[in-house]
Amino acid sequence: MVSRDGRFVLTYNGELYNHQEIRAALITQGPIAWRGSSDTETLLEAVSTWGLETALGRCNGMFAFALWDRASRELHLARDRMGEKPLYWGKIGSDFVFASELKALHAHPGWTGEVDRDAVALFLRHDYVPSPYCIHKGIQKLPAAHWLTVSQAGKCVSEPKSYWSLEEVVERGGTTPFLGDEVAATDKLESLMKDAVKLRMMADVPLGAFLSGGYDSSTVVALMQAQSDRPVQTFTIGYHEKSYNEAEHAKAIAAHLGTDHTELYVTSEDARAVIPELPRIWDEPFSDSSQIPTLLVSRLARRDVTVSLSGDGGDELFCGYGRYQLAHNMWSWLRLLPYPLRQGVSAFLERVPPHLADGAMSVLPPNLRIKAFGDRLAKLAAILNSERRELFYRSLVSHTHRPETLVRNAVEPWTLLSEPSAWPVLTEFRDQMMYIDSKMYLTDDILTKLDRASMAVSLESRVPLLDHRLVEFAWSLPIQFKHRRGQPKWILREVLSRYVPRTLTERPKMGFRVPIEEWLRGPLRDWAESLLSEDRLRREGFFSPSEVRTMWQENQAGARRWHSQLWNILMFQAWQDSISETWTRGPALADQTKSMSSGGGARSQ
Repeated sequence: MVSRDGRFVLTYNGELYNHQEIRAALITQGPIAWRGSSDTETLLEAVSTWGLETALGRCNGMFAFALWDRASRELHLARDRMGEKPLYWGKIGSDFVFASELKALHAHPGWTGEVDRDAVALFLRHDYVPSPYCIHKGIQKLPAAHWLTVSQAGKCVSEPKSYWSLEEVVERGGTTPFLGDEVAATDKLESLMKDAVKLRMMADVPLGAFLSGGYDSSTVVALMQAQSDRPVQTFTIGYHEKSYNEAEHAKAIAAHLGTDHTELYVTSEDARAVIPELPRIWDEPFSDSSQIPTLLVSRLARRDVTVSLSGDGGDELFCGYGRYQLAHNMWSWLRLLPYPLRQGVSAFLERVPPHLADGAMSVLPPNLRIKAFGDRLAKLAAILNSERRELFYRSLVSHTHRPETLVRNAVEPWTLLSEPSAWPVLTEFRDQMMYIDSKMYLTDDILTKLDRASMAVSLESRVPLLDHRLVEFAWSLPIQFKHRRGQPKWILREVLSRYVPRTLTERPKMGFRVPIEEWLRGPLRDWAESLLSEDRLRREGFFSPSEVRTMWQENQAGARRWHSQLWNILMFQAWQDSISETWTRGPALADQTKSMSSGGGARSQ
């Protein structure tokens, strides 16, 4: 779209939820002959009137865009505050290129798609390639809340600049915290959440919400229903295995709120059937296995709606992950031990063969045994060898502790997680962990998972909890408002209790579990074996064949639990097949997976 004065040209992906408010503010500075009612036009006129940086600061939404300034002959790229929408950029030869999908860059005649081995090492540690890195050499991701400028016909590219800083928000919250009592804090949070939800309910297409039955999605749905004059459409994926099925809880909450609820129970075969699609949809290697149920629930919702609200972000804002309290408690004890002593214990544990540790555990009474004790000892050894609490957390969340031993000729690059000096100065360890996860895990895993899964089925996902006003308020709250009496997300639970009885919501967190370990030893065995064959590993040269084959054999024999690390490698291998258009399904996968049928949904009464 071209601006009214003809100066700016915009290509744009996303939504400005407050664009009517921006329009009202623009009109106060002079009459505007609007040509339509789109937020794209609103963004263009905001830039024309206020300039790019001021306009970005007034935007409340999710977006990635490129803006061409005909007057200055400059190109500007920008991305939303929390990184809900993707934006890649880089150089191919002498050409500057950008896109919201890597697949678009493949069309450039100079594209080679050379894989960055250092990024592969990062992928093995995190399950994703963190920003600003990309799996391809010469390409980067624009960080969230940043913009950059390209001039001189693409020869000059500025360093990305931030227009909003989560670090400043976090530090400001620490120096000027919310001073009201718990009732005032709950009232304020409820008010902000209601408005964030209301803004994201504005749509001229059918709208619904994902409902897992957890606190985050249940609160979003409750506030949607409270502001709707008709039953909100809600969607849940269920499993026949009761140990990780939340559909029954979601159904009970939907019934209490009076939503128009749809649930779909899927089998392992249904879930495995989407595996061949994952590399194409995610563009880069991505191995968070909860991408599978996220894709399935997106498909379910798209049958009836075009826009769906999600509860993502609550864990990072309100201390929801169990690892936060676990790490807080562990470090409180470990820091009392001198570091040289912890190093010595770590070295000893590293030398304990896992099978001996498991054997020792087998002589204990069943109620005292720890599953996979040998593997847990190896994890503990890595954690004990951390001199500072920041490095302790890095060890705790790393999927592969020494990726350079697996990836040949790789040097793992710097990230925020590996450089504690770049963290904001915070007294509370749990706040530091939430900050790091908000900058990395939330943006590059959770939001990437949601965006790619939903957009693959032409569903627009919106995330009310990441409204920047709500984020700023959450960071002003002291930790006791987030974690109290052993309860994570305490204040979010207080808001939800105003709409849903606690008897329906108070239960342990489940999350999306996918039985990768069982699949690799069963129906996916032949498929995985073909991707991890020694000949292929040696021919391609990315991974150490001996290391990978040892992991595979130990995993299949039940001697070690390497399924998580192997899944990373398998997703990389499958991604390679996808981008080279030589995707070949192993015989087990071809024989035992089948397309989702159009039926199977059961609408709750």
